[in-house]
Amino acid sequence: MKSLIVVLLLTISAKAMAQFAPQVGLGGSTAIHKSSSSIKSWAKECIIQRGYIDIADKSAGYTTTGDSSNAIGIADGEVVSMGDSGIATVQFSQAIYNGEGADFVIFENGFQNPANLEEAFLELAFVEVSSDGVNFFRFPATSNTQSLIQIKGSGDYMNARQINNLAGKYTSQYGTPFDLEELKSKDGLDVNHITHVRIIDVIGDIGTNASKDANGQKINDPYPTPFPTGGFDLDAVGAIHFKGSKIIENYTSKVQIFPNPTSAKLFIELESTLLNSNAEILIRDMSGRILLRQNALQQNTFDIESFQSGLYLISLLQSETNTCLGKFSKL
Repeated sequence: MKSLIVVLLLTISAKAMAQFAPQVGLGGSTAIHKSSSSIKSWAKECIIQRGYIDIADKSAGYTTTGDSSNAIGIADGEVVSMGDSGIATVQFSQAIYNGEGADFVIFENGFQNPANLEEAFLELAFVEVSSDGVNFFRFPATSNTQSLIQIKGSGDYMNARQINNLAGKYTSQYGTPFDLEELKSKDGLDVNHITHVRIIDVIGDIGTNASKDANGQKINDPYPTPFPTGGFDLDAVGAIHFKGSKIIENYTSKVQIFPNPTSAKLFIELESTLLNSNAEILIRDMSGRILLRQNALQQNTFDIESFQSGLYLISLLQSETNTCLGKFSKL
């Protein structure tokens, strides 16, 4: 018995060593409040595929609390309960792109342990994204929470420092951020044109129904939750780097310039009908001086961090034709 206890303690201690950002209110937390000015838009559409009240007893049926409308718009505490293995797929009015830092944020309704601010009651979910609505790519999730003693009910708490890239890491009204930079090398994914975000409930069972993180570790979160409110409770999804903030003067349906204003990087996307192998994008100051010149087919990302604050012009050069596409502001 003593040897079993020692093994248990060593396992729990080893997992606890890997530290990620802490819970809301603690130094170093990456939580984003629902009222943050960094959030530019909220999900406009949501499709829910309900999960089970208890996946080990499928005769109990599916969760019923809330509906897809509860995941649309600003985080307000009104949720849709996804159930064991439930899936929610959301869309925005425009695509999300890979900017500086976090690109979107997901809200759940967890709550803190009043006796210990490091801990909270959390229900977790995997997060995937797609740039075509067909092929989805998952953020590499990590759960270093111990997986020998099952977390069961509202009296069992988890430490956010042991969780990474899982939605639901933070408590109600504070979203968990996701950075598309982590997926930029995935073939088949355009991280500058994310059209769908998918949230998949984690089955927190440490037994045969266990969900596992990117390292093959079982993810231990409250299980079973045999109620109509079971599983991940999706409140909202907010977009931080959002193409809807574009400003376009000409060719409105063929050109996207974002973000605008910007402080470091500018993205310029052109419809293929505007391009040929010699097409170049030019960035000029207001006096007409060319500051940047890049092949339009080879590059659509412009580093303008060194520019002075002010207004700049963007044009497309093809053979002898120089077409003004629009302008942007450098902060």
